[in-house]
Amino acid sequence: MLGAVFYLARGAHVGFVLAREGGLALIDAAQLPPHLRLALKLGRSLERRGIAEAPGASPLERALTRLGPSYVKFGQFLATRPDIVGMAAARDLERLQDRVPPFPQGVALRVVEQELGKPVPALFTAFSEPVAAASIAQVHKATVLDADGTQRTLAVKVMRPGVRERFARDIQAMRFMARIVNVLLPDAERLRPREVVEILARSVTMEMDLRLEAAAMSELAQNTAGDADFRTPRPEWALTSRDVLTSEWIDGVRLNDRPGIVAAGHDPKALGRTVIQSFLRQAIRDGFFHADMHPGNLFVDPQGRLVAVDFGIMGRLGHAERRFLAEILLGFITRDYRRVAQVHFEAGYVPRHHSVDDFAQAIRAIGEPIHQRRADEISMAKVLTLLFDVTALFDMSTRTELVMLQKTMVVVEGVARSLDPQLDMWTGAEPVVRSWITRHLGPVGRIEGGARAALTLAEVVSDIPDIAQRIRRIMIRLDEEGSRDVQVIERIARLERRRAIWSTLALWGIAVGALVLAFR
Repeated sequence: MLGAVFYLARGAHVGFVLAREGGLALIDAAQLPPHLRLALKLGRSLERRGIAEAPGASPLERALTRLGPSYVKFGQFLATRPDIVGMAAARDLERLQDRVPPFPQGVALRVVEQELGKPVPALFTAFSEPVAAASIAQVHKATVLDADGTQRTLAVKVMRPGVRERFARDIQAMRFMARIVNVLLPDAERLRPREVVEILARSVTMEMDLRLEAAAMSELAQNTAGDADFRTPRPEWALTSRDVLTSEWIDGVRLNDRPGIVAAGHDPKALGRTVIQSFLRQAIRDGFFHADMHPGNLFVDPQGRLVAVDFGIMGRLGHAERRFLAEILLGFITRDYRRVAQVHFEAGYVPRHHSVDDFAQAIRAIGEPIHQRRADEISMAKVLTLLFDVTALFDMSTRTELVMLQKTMVVVEGVARSLDPQLDMWTGAEPVVRSWITRHLGPVGRIEGGARAALTLAEVVSDIPDIAQRIRRIMIRLDEEGSRDVQVIERIARLERRRAIWSTLALWGIAVGALVLAFR
């Protein structure tokens, strides 16, 4: 009961802050039932005077920043889900900055020593004050001396103390509010508010174990080891734990510093092409991609290679999703709209009762206009956004992994075009797409697919005797316990009848007591 009161109070506080900062202006009153329209009108009356015309941050950005780090993280997560909040809100939310004051140096040193089991001077020859701080962790610059006397510079990410408890408390409040939304507005269930909160909870839980971030860093490094134009920092496993992540320090120029890139002698146009091709190689070739490729997480090193940092948010695509992405991109490049439509049906994304030809016609309405424009005016991300809008008309269910991919592509395309405004995204994408299709859908790929299918079939056949033995043992046990089950069921029924009688008496007692108190 006390928990419900606390979460209700917390929900009221969230609503008040959203109202004060103008965040309720994004809600379309026409989509609400009458009782909620009145609540929205009352909420809008709480807006600070002149807030709509105030320059700077957007209403949602201001409100979530005021509510604290958990809500900033929630907003950043929703920025990757325009299918839920809409494109306008997603654009506002993607500007959210997860920056908070650093926690004291002494606290960071204690966390490192507790996690790694040694005094900091025994681990590092130098350990700086924090150089960057966010809601979950902060980063320090440190140096170590190798056995051969070589000094190396490292980045040490330290978890913020108490952050797990705070996020757990806020997540519980969000779960409560999601249930309230579901009760007050049943139509909102199509937006899956409860599922969204659970996905956020899982995402943040994984992000708070820095060993998992180190594993993502290591996996991406392994996948891209053969790429001459892209690399990731190396994790230092001996200096990494749940609350401490140590990795190679990156000396380079951030991709949002175009003058610095030019001054360092790098070619911004070539770098823009590298950004889009690196992302597509990760997504299509490897099925594991960096899903937070904003300019602050991307550097160019002295050798001209693109370097990514911060691996807290990653995306995965299975073979079917990778084939889907490669074939629809190639279909738009070659104007083969029927093939694009067929891929949707083959992947099971569009129900079979729809017509492939009708769907191809709808896709043509997206594809043909792009061939009437200059290549540098065509947005690959916008084409995918329009494609997902059209597929909604054909009952295509939302695919979380594809929405994350599309949203990441919006960011990647923006970064690439900031380096080269005339970048032809489609020409840059074609070599990666064709290479994957040739490799996996050509003769070699078909042979490998057949071999995998044969191996799977052989494994199933070899398991048949064991499955038969298990079924036999289960049938014998059910036969032996059948008579006892009848007795257990009768006993449970008697207990349930007694519980129902006592519950009814208790409720009548409470009701009578309330009436007595009311008329005293």
